[in-house]
Amino acid sequence: MDIFAEIKQILIAILNLEDEAVTPESYLLRELGAESVDLLELAAALQVRFKIEVDEALLFLPGVWGGEPPRGTIPHLTDERLGEIAADPSGGPVLKVKDLVSYVQWKLKQ
Repeated sequence: MDIFAEIKQILIAILNLEDEAVTPESYLLRELGAESVDLLELAAALQVRFKIEVDEALLFLPGVWGGEPPRGTIPHLTDERLGEIAADPSGGPVLKVKDLVSYVQWKLKQ
């Protein structure tokens, strides 16, 4: 199963995007224009498609920007990704498509 491809199709449908707009490095809010209602729909779609329980506070990283997130509190993200987040303190919401992929992979392993 190609998790990125599945998530990409979900995002295209929810956000009414063109295929080429969604890459692993795309920011959901900054670049793809997702809003809070879209995130709720995305959480529901991920639960149904992958048959996982979604913890929205963990998945959507609310408030995790403008400073380094505590190590180990976001188990699906690597230290490298946490470093990227810490290096982008003023850019706004940090959630990328690749973070969704990491979350789904982590949940499927549980």
